Amino acid sequence: MSFSNLGLSDALINALREQKYEQPYPIQKEAIPAILDGKDILGIAQTGSGKTASYVLPILQQFQTLGSSKNRHIKSLILVPTRELAVQVNEVFKVLGNSLPNKIKSLAVYGGVSINPQMIELQGTEILVATPGRLLELISTNAVSLSAVKILVLDEADKMLNLGFAEEMAKLFSLLPKKRQNLLFSATLSDDLNLINKSLLRNPVVVKVEEEIKNLDLTKQFAYLISEEKKGPLLRYIIKEQKIKQVLIFCSSVHRADAVALKLNQNGIDAFAIHSKKSQEGRTEALNFFKAGKVKVLVATDLMARGIDIKFLPHVINYELPRSPKDYVHRIGRTGRAEASGEAISLISPTEEHHFKVIQKKMKKHVTLIDGNMFNLKGY
Repeated sequence: MSFSNLGLSDALINALREQKYEQPYPIQKEAIPAILDGKDILGIAQTGSGKTASYVLPILQQFQTLGSSKNRHIKSLILVPTRELAVQVNEVFKVLGNSLPNKIKSLAVYGGVSINPQMIELQGTEILVATPGRLLELISTNAVSLSAVKILVLDEADKMLNLGFAEEMAKLFSLLPKKRQNLLFSATLSDDLNLINKSLLRNPVVVKVEEEIKNLDLTKQFAYLISEEKKGPLLRYIIKEQKIKQVLIFCSSVHRADAVALKLNQNGIDAFAIHSKKSQEGRTEALNFFKAGKVKVLVATDLMARGIDIKFLPHVINYELPRSPKDYVHRIGRTGRAEASGEAISLISPTEEHHFKVIQKKMKKHVTLIDGNMFNLKGY
């Protein structure tokens, strides 16, 4: 099946060709026609499954025929948990909407930066991508109104609930018109999310796409058993000896991400850390440099990695294991995407060995533990 079979306009089909989108992902095949029909959607799919385009495309198409509304009365609202994801989603709207006959202004708003430029930019905005906290600030200053919203999207709703946005989202829901189309996307369906589903969605089309197995099959997994104090030298050994050109390293805390990046730079390996304590300018610069290949290593916490979407990322390294097996699968799923193979490497300390066995059991994959002490790490 091609995109032309999904009911999209010629202008959008041309935009997809220009961006080298060849065939729709499973979630796009099911979600796009249903959204164009005005149905509510409950989409359960992992990051990297193509879910962003699955709602961006039909929203852009519907906006070609929607009438104009009052200034600062947006017509579509996309709520996301992080600044990075807000920027990424807005970029997809801009890229795919660039060649449409009727130009549509979209904007990303988020905290951590001055609110005044965002207030000015809201002039003429029709599609708004926002984090909940900053959106409430803008509403309180009358910079934007939700009374004309026709399409609401919750992207990565599971993460928003985990981060404690439930109260803020409840406030925002109370400001929305009752008659609207609702699109909810999440990696998992938790009990909390199920409550929102029941209260928010009307007879939704449920689209559930299992991407985990596909991602794991495309990803070669390696694990090294090594003491905690030798993880740093082994990490630098692997990067240098394997001549790794681009790698995303996961740490479990802000402090550890900073420490790992600092040690890499001190040993001649260009690296940036990206986490919630960094300024928005610093985070954007680090991400842009990494995507452009100007820096080979990005050290990230799990939350910040939500906005990192690189089509052909060759390597992922777990410096520390995440608490959840699902987060492990999400991490290594950053590589082995878009039909390209990738490598996921985990550094396992003796205290993490049991947890790594649990992870393997959950994902139904065996990963051989290699003795990290077999390498000569002197000088690393």
